[in-house]
Amino acid sequence: MARITLDGIAHAYGPGPHGPKDYALQPLHHVWEHGLAYALLGPSGCGKTTLLNIISGLITPSEGRLLFDDRDVTRLPTEQRNIAQVFQFPVIYDTMTVAENLAFPLRNRKVPRETVAARVAEIAAMLDLTPYLNRRARGLTADAKQKISLGRGLVRADVSAVLFDEPLTVIDPALKWELRSKLKAVHRALDMLMIYVTHDQVEALTFADRVVVMNEGRAVQIGTPEQLFERPEHTFVGYFIGSPGMNLLPAEVSGTQARVGDAVLELGAAYPDLPSDRRTQIGIRPDFAMLAPSGGARVQVRRVDDLGRKRLAHVSLGGLAMIATVPDEMESVGAVASLALDPARILVYRDDVIVEGAPR
Repeated sequence: MARITLDGIAHAYGPGPHGPKDYALQPLHHVWEHGLAYALLGPSGCGKTTLLNIISGLITPSEGRLLFDDRDVTRLPTEQRNIAQVFQFPVIYDTMTVAENLAFPLRNRKVPRETVAARVAEIAAMLDLTPYLNRRARGLTADAKQKISLGRGLVRADVSAVLFDEPLTVIDPALKWELRSKLKAVHRALDMLMIYVTHDQVEALTFADRVVVMNEGRAVQIGTPEQLFERPEHTFVGYFIGSPGMNLLPAEVSGTQARVGDAVLELGAAYPDLPSDRRTQIGIRPDFAMLAPSGGARVQVRRVDDLGRKRLAHVSLGGLAMIATVPDEMESVGAVASLALDPARILVYRDDVIVEGAPR
């Protein structure tokens, strides 16, 4: 078990990188603490698999150092890093029983027979594999086989970290929620450092204690699911996290007010006059923008989507499109409505980075 330090880790697949565009992974400084679950989240090509492969030893980084506790493992091969990895597709031995598959990493390290039996029983119970322990893996479903892969990654108690590379890809959608919850419970029980790669924000937010949101080779923000939702530090995080994502509107900001088109909105903090030669936007999540019969900014209603558990209205504020929530008590929505915005929930961004305001 270890703490992982990323000390300026960066990687370029081509020789002689000259700028950010040449890096698959831009320099990253961070400490990942033992006992926490981390998710690397982002679109395809954002660098999350490159970072995971650097941690596992499949890639030697172009720059920086990788430390497990105080041990420099930057150039050590995978077998000397004491990690376990679970891949996108099941990696098991079809001719072995489920119990033999789970026991293999332990027996390979000459762990005493009694310890192996106890650990296999513990992990099998956590993953609901106990009824299948004496069955050969060949005839099991893809879901069960991936559970075996997960179990093989978790069975060693001495690993520095367990790495998951999109492990639920082959899982039936109806079972994904159950298995995510099971994996989270296993993490709490085993107190391991776990790192989970995914492009699915639901997987990341339900599994991880900390989420690393990545885009174009850069870690844009690292935080708890609540921090990413409530206070995204970059417009990409606001857009990428949430369904739908944050409303981002070009604005002129001065003091405690923002002008969006011909609408003037009150802000929850005071801001300096931001220069017009740089892009300024305000951001607010649809959850905090509510339609109302009267009393707010006037908006044109384009359409209302009824999602069952909530209704979302596509509106035009100051000539700009945004999405707002329709409260339950508002039974019908006309072509024109009022929009109530919580000033404390409106964030200001300059060149895509959050701007801190002063208390009002």
